Order: sequence, then C-alpha cells, then structure tokens
Amino acid sequence: MEIFMRKVSELTPYDKNAKTHDAKQVANVANSIKRFGWQQPIVIDENGIVVIGHCRLLAAKKLGVKEVPCT
Repeated sequence: MEIFMRKVSELTPYDKNAKTHDAKQVANVANSIKRFGWQQPIVIDENGIVVIGHCRLLAAKKLGVKEVPCT
C-alpha cells in the first residue's frame, strides 16, 4: 500500500457517505491525532474523493492540518 501526502483542500468528501460524525467524535479523533499521530491514512479514489476516513478529514480540518496521509 502506497501512502502519500495530499493537501486537505484537494480532498472532497463522498457526497453519499451514509455515516455522520458529531462534534464530540471529531474532537476525540482530533485529540487522538494530536497525541498519537496518524495511525491510518485517509483512503481516496483517483479524483481525491474520500472513500474511507471522513471523520479523520474533519479532525484534520479542526486541527488546521494542511496535508494528510492518504492511500
């Protein structure tokens, strides 16, 4: 599996994603990223659409992160 960095601004959440993430969950993931770093990359397709990792993307935005690990 290749992991590469992509700008948060280049990623688009999948518009038909069935999962929702409340503020508490996003805050918890953001705190985890701050404490332990990135343990899982965000899975995107060839167009930069998020397939898996919507909450991680929201957490990255909350933290003001400019680039995130993707696969």
